[in-house]
Amino acid sequence: QVQLVESGGGLVQAGGSLRLSCAASGIIVSIKAMGWYRQAPGKQRELVAGITSGGRPNYADSVKGRFTISRDGAKNTVYLQMNNLKPDDTAVYYCNTVLREYNYWGQGTQVTVSS
Repeated sequence: QVQLVESGGGLVQAGGSLRLSCAASGIIVSIKAMGWYRQAPGKQRELVAGITSGGRPNYADSVKGRFTISRDGAKNTVYLQMNNLKPDDTAVYYCNTVLREYNYWGQGTQVTVSS
């Protein structure tokens, strides 16, 4: 059974930083493609950052140069380091993976950036 548990969200001023964590069970994050998505009120869920099974990261244009995705095999955890946060980054952030064509999501963690 795959479980993803996000943590690390909170309230931060513009220009600040947060690090989100996604603790996984039922999969091995070091060999799985993983992604971070976000959903703001009234908007569709969008991909923010992903990491391939081989470790190659990719980012949405809106976060390039500010966000970094990484993973720790020993902790079986995926991280999203978010720097220079902007009010437009306010959203619920979700961790995601796909196994046997089924999408697994965590419960989400709220990030609020004040101006």
